[in-house]
Amino acid sequence: MLRPRSSMLRAAGALACCWALAGTGAQAAATPEEITVLTPAPPTLPGFAPWILAQARGYYRDRGLKVNLMAANGGGVQVAKQVGAGIALAGSSVGDAPLFLRPNGIPIKVVAVLGGHSLMQVVVHDDDARIKTPADLRGKTVTVGSYTDSIYYSFLGMLKHYGVDKKAVNIQAAGPTGVWKLFATREADAMVATPDWALAAVNAGAKVRVFYGDQVFPGLPQAIVASDETIRTRPDLVEKVVGATLRAMREIMQDPAAAVDDFVAAVPAYQDKRDYVAQIIGAYARDVYPGQAVPGKMDPALLERLQDFYVKEGLLARRAPLEDFYTDRFVGKAP
Repeated sequence: MLRPRSSMLRAAGALACCWALAGTGAQAAATPEEITVLTPAPPTLPGFAPWILAQARGYYRDRGLKVNLMAANGGGVQVAKQVGAGIALAGSSVGDAPLFLRPNGIPIKVVAVLGGHSLMQVVVHDDDARIKTPADLRGKTVTVGSYTDSIYYSFLGMLKHYGVDKKAVNIQAAGPTGVWKLFATREADAMVATPDWALAAVNAGAKVRVFYGDQVFPGLPQAIVASDETIRTRPDLVEKVVGATLRAMREIMQDPAAAVDDFVAAVPAYQDKRDYVAQIIGAYARDVYPGQAVPGKMDPALLERLQDFYVKEGLLARRAPLEDFYTDRFVGKAP
């Protein structure tokens, strides 16, 4: 028996409606979750290549994320404050930053460490025969980015190793640009640098020698930080950010040339500065990122040595349990 035409139309309409609703649900499920990740300087700098490449190669998108990479006005402290307050889901910091920030009420932890070596380098002029080791910095002018970051504290540790009192050195906080410009123009005898700053001085014409920080004093590189609240309530998002960023870091080590190509494609402002990008990414791939048995994992013995030194030097008031400062629960996952 044939159905009346009106019944067939109603059935067809209902079926179409079901398909439309199903399509809407699938589209909603595929909509990426939008989050903010902060960096202490413009995220398009080559020193933040793991974040840029994770975005450009679609690793965040593949995990269902739309990541807004943004610089925090005010540098690393503002990164920590905004991440701790929940304004941003995660941020780029230095691995020992929570040692100083948590006692000041900023509830962040390191959730991944980007490499096995310190960021800190002491850079001197290659033709300065007076400075054969860091012990020879007595009486010399040395620029640093600021007096309140981990790079500076690592430098104090290096001086301590060589028996040099910081008061015997003319240490000048010159900011992230002045630190290398004053050195390049020979207004400073040395600078406490990251790989980026060292290469900026080289590109400005300086000929340099480098003393690597963790050859004599423990130090930590860049790290990903998240708040206690985010770790507790949205561990899925933290795991996605960590997994995608560490994947990009591993690939930078495996193929720096391909990383340079993709970075320049993602940040066209560097089209005419490919050699500069290659130098910086190469320096991180060679000098900073290697050295971890498990990429991203904190070295608790190193962190403990740092905390002991900072307490002894009066930079920290007291010791605290190491687990207050980091968690490894998000590293060692499949890419």
